[in-house]
Formats: sequence, structure tokens, C-alpha cells
Amino acid sequence: MSKSMSMSTSMSMSASTSKTQTQAKRVELLAPAGGPEQLECALRYGADAVYVGGDRFGLRRKARGFGEDELRQAASRVHAAGKRIYVTLNALMHDEDIEPLTAYAATLEASGVDAAIVSDPAALRIVRRVAPSLKLHISTQASVTNAEAARFWQEQGASRIVLARELSLAEIGAIRRKTPPELELEVFVHGAMCMAYSGRCLISNYLTGRDANRGHCTQPCRWGYGVVEETRPGQVFPLEEDERGTYLFNSRDLMMLEHLPELVAAGITSIKIEGRMKNALYVATVVKAYRQVLDGADPAELLAELETVSHRPYSTGFFFGPAQQSADEARYLKTRELIGVVQDCAEQPSGCWRVIFELRNRVQLGEELEVLTPVAGIRRFRVEALFDEQGAPVEVANVATRTYQAETPFALAPYDLLRICHCEGGQRPTAAIH
Repeated sequence: MSKSMSMSTSMSMSASTSKTQTQAKRVELLAPAGGPEQLECALRYGADAVYVGGDRFGLRRKARGFGEDELRQAASRVHAAGKRIYVTLNALMHDEDIEPLTAYAATLEASGVDAAIVSDPAALRIVRRVAPSLKLHISTQASVTNAEAARFWQEQGASRIVLARELSLAEIGAIRRKTPPELELEVFVHGAMCMAYSGRCLISNYLTGRDANRGHCTQPCRWGYGVVEETRPGQVFPLEEDERGTYLFNSRDLMMLEHLPELVAAGITSIKIEGRMKNALYVATVVKAYRQVLDGADPAELLAELETVSHRPYSTGFFFGPAQQSADEARYLKTRELIGVVQDCAEQPSGCWRVIFELRNRVQLGEELEVLTPVAGIRRFRVEALFDEQGAPVEVANVATRTYQAETPFALAPYDLLRICHCEGGQRPTAAIH
């Protein structure tokens, strides 16, 4: 190859990479926020928008959720950061829900949130009538798998479709080509997957009386199951050789960090991280990784970070053909544990820094901690000095949500996160936190 051809090829590749990165920056990174702490981490670690649940009508009733005053405060905080906030209203509605939903829709509009995520046509009609300033996003629970369905919902007033998780990348590209460019398309790219189509599961309701489609899922797909032969009552035979049982309904987690350019090329408007039941460390770690890749970082350098947070074995879901969805066990995997959330930091006369943090898990003198921040790489320090909230020296911090202090060799900022490595086997040899 000639020098001029080589330079031309290099310039072409560089231009292509630059174009992909420019396109990627226009893609919204949408993060979960199960509570105010997770919301703050989502904003600080790079999300363009957050989605939250109120105190009613969402599908994550176990998540903390946001009350009326908290929603108003959250919307104000998000907008001050120049970002967007969406609220889930994606439970299936029964007749007794209609009157309270009508009042709640008006509350949402008054709070200043940007959009409601709905799946039930009743919720769509009520929001359109009562809260016309709210945009309408159609939830993945609506199982939109084709362009005609997408256009139907657009005709009903929807501005965005959260596509069904069962679509391939090729199918998503076809839907984009057949729908108006102003109709936004959103897909999940990371987090837990449901064994039921678009999450519309009846197993929880059948086995426990708790309806997953109204926010009360008990996750029976994560339980172990066996086979009973009718002539041998009382004998349960595992379906696999695992001594803990089988997990034939148990789905792998989704992870598309390495494939963001393909999603950008397919015309996706928003990429969504699942996890309104997850803690601040999960939100911060995953959001930061996807933000960095959208901004041009090499995903290969960030894959290890996604292994640090609580997850099941990863897969690419249905994006590249039939999903390798079944996981061989229900156990969560992680290599790091959240120790505390930084509240403040002050320089000391000795030249070190005194960090104030709210405790999440037990820590003691001599342990090495890692610091996760929005922009810098991972830093480490050994806990050489530890103090209670009054400043008295202690050897161990073990009361959850209480404020403690530690000395560090560098300055930290609010919502930097302190974490610790698990020992071999995934456990730390320390007593439980009080």
C-alpha cells in the first residue's frame, strides 16, 4: 500500500471514528434512580436523564420511590443540571386505579417532570387529558416489536417508544427506517432480564398472589426447581447436576457496552440502564462506564468495572439472534462492596485530608479502600485513622447510615464512593454490620 493510500485510509478511519463518537454523544444515556442518592449519582457520573418511580403505579414497588415533595425536588435538581427526568406509570391499571391515577397525573405535571412512561392505554389517555404538558413514553411492557405498533402509539400521542427487549439489532434498524424520525426509540442496554416476554409474567401471581404486572414481583424465576415423577411422591429430581437445583427460568443480565456503535448506527435515541432496585455504587459504576464509552473510551478497558457490581452472568440478550438467556444459577456476582458515600472532605494541618462519609458496610483499621469518582480513575488508600461522628478514634465502623470519618492522602468530593474488594470466594472475613 502506498504512503498516500495509507494516509487516506487512516484519515477515513479517523473520520469514521469521529463521526461515530459525535453521533454517540447525541444518544441519551438514561439511568435508573430508585431514590435520591441514586439520582444524585446518576447525574454526577454522566447520565443525560433519569427515570424514577413515584409512590404509586410503577413496577418496582420495593424500590424506595419518590413522594410528591421529593418528585418536585428531584425535578428541580435534574433540571438545574440541564438534564431530564421521567416517571414510571407502567403498571397495568384496574378500575379502582383510575380515580387516584387521574389525581396523580396532575401531581406529576405540577412537579415539573418531563415525561411519563406508560404501558396501559388508560394511563396514556388520562395523562393526555389531565397532564398535557407531559411527554408520553411507551414502556417496554407494551411489547412494541414492529413499526406499525410504534406508529400506532405515536398517533395516540406518544413521543417515544421503549422497544421490546426481544428484538434483534436488525429488527430495531428496520423499525427505525419505517418510522418518522421525530419518533424517539429507546432500548435497554444493561441490567436484569425477565424470562417472560417484555416482563409480563404471571408466575409470581400464580405462586404467591403478588402480581408482577402491578409492581409486586417476587422473582420466582430466580428460584431453584426440580422434577417430581408421579409414582415417586416426595422425591424431587434436579433438572441439572447443580446440587443447589436448577434455574431454568433464570435469565442472564444484559450488557451491551461493547456494541454501542451498532446501536448508534441503528438510530437509537436513548440507551437505558435497568436497576431501580440497585444501590448507589451500581448506578455510579455502570453509568460511568457507558458514559465513557459514549464519549469515545475503549470498552475493553471498562469491562472489568462492570464485573465489580452485583450482576448475573452477562449476555447480549436478543440483539444478535436467539438469546443465550438462561443462567445456570441465581447467585449474584460482584467483586466490590460499597463501604460509604462521601459527604464532605477537609484538609488537615498534617497535610492529609479528613473525609466524612455515611457508612453502608462495615470497615475497620488496616483495610484498603478504593475510591470511585465521576472523572478520575480508581484510587486506593489504607484506613490508617478512623473516627466516629464526634471525631473520637475508633477501630471499626459498623453502624449503617451513621456518619464516620477517615484520613486519606488525597481530597475527595461529595458522592465519591468508597468501596472494598471481596476476598477470594466473594466474602470479606468480617462481622456483620449493625
